[in-house]
Order: sequence, then C-alpha cells, then structure tokens
Amino acid sequence: MAYMTIKKERAIGEFEERKSEFIGHIKRVTSEEEARAFIDEIKNKHKQATHNVYAYIIGENMGIQRYTDDGEPQGTAGIPMLEVIKKNNLTDCCVVVTRYFGGILLGTGGLVRAYSKGASVAIKEAGIVEKVKGVTLKIVMDYDLLGKVQYVCMENNWHIEDSEYTDKVTIYTLCEEHMEEKIRGELIESTNGKIIIESIGEGIYFKEGYRLYSSI
Repeated sequence: MAYMTIKKERAIGEFEERKSEFIGHIKRVTSEEEARAFIDEIKNKHKQATHNVYAYIIGENMGIQRYTDDGEPQGTAGIPMLEVIKKNNLTDCCVVVTRYFGGILLGTGGLVRAYSKGASVAIKEAGIVEKVKGVTLKIVMDYDLLGKVQYVCMENNWHIEDSEYTDKVTIYTLCEEHMEEKIRGELIESTNGKIIIESIGEGIYFKEGYRLYSSI
C-alpha cells in the first residue's frame, strides 16, 4: 500500500488573470469533516470573494471525491480542479480556489484554465510526498555489536531514528512493511543471531528517499 499526498500540511499560491485575483489554498485532510472545516475556514476568511470553489479527494483508494463550482458556470471550476488533483495522483487533500472578480469575463475556456492553474499553484507550493505502510523495529544488542549493526544499516540506507544506552544498546528504525523480513534477516545474519528484533508498532508514514517519517 502506497499513495501520494501533499508534503506541507497546508499551502497557498496566487496569481492574477485579466484583473481577477485567484488564490489557491490547499490542506492535507483525512476525512470529509476536516475537508468541510477547511472549506468553511476559507469561505469565512474570504467572505467578500466572488467565488470560493473547492475540490477534494480522500482515502488511499481515492474513494471520496467531491467538488463544487460555487456559482461559476457548470463544469468550469470544480471539475477542472478535481482533475488537477487526479493528474498529480494525490489523495487526502482539499483545494479551495478563491476568486475576486476583476471586471473582465474570462469565458468558459478561460475559467477552466484559471481554476486549473489555481489548483496547480497550490499543489506546487505544498509539494508532493509518498505515504507508505510501515513498522517500527526495536533492535536490542550488546555494546560490542553496535558498530556492526550501524554499518549494516548505513550500507542499506536504513535510518536509525533513536538510540537508548543502558546495560544493552537499543536502536529504533522505521521501515516499509515489505522490508521488515529483509532487515531482520540481514541483521541477524551479520550478528550471528546475537540481537533481538521486535516489531513494536505499525502505521502509515511519509516517505522521502529511503527514510520514513511519522510526520512532516
């Protein structure tokens, strides 16, 4: 299981099109309640705006998809924004594009391009990151094995998140679910089975390069 979402929790991008001001807002959300709260927040902040158009997709399988044109001609605003989210293979995000009308009509094609751009600039400001299913591994060893374990982790780009030093050394690493057996096997083999490896939790993590993060 893996999917893409926005890297920053929220972001804003804006531009002017034929005297109309467009402001693209985006936020990472995991439920329709969060999406609606974000939409209401933007609407309250921009009460004087001509339109506050939204689109959102939620769920690792993109199962929830909603949009509105908020008074713009049908099909010229919400759907184009939704299509931009889909084109970027994103989920768990909500986009609101605010328009302050500048007195010049854009026409159907102009509106589609403007609202698509509003979603695109917001996504660009937020960035894109992968989310994957992973586990936290707790690895316990004697002090004389620490250097060897650190070397194996470094060679394989397995990032050590934390370390504890008592009568034993304990290190923690986050890894993708499908990598757990490989990590266990290589570390046990390299230490002749003299370490203890325990899975102490699982979750959905952000992934950048070889490293997983519980939050960004």
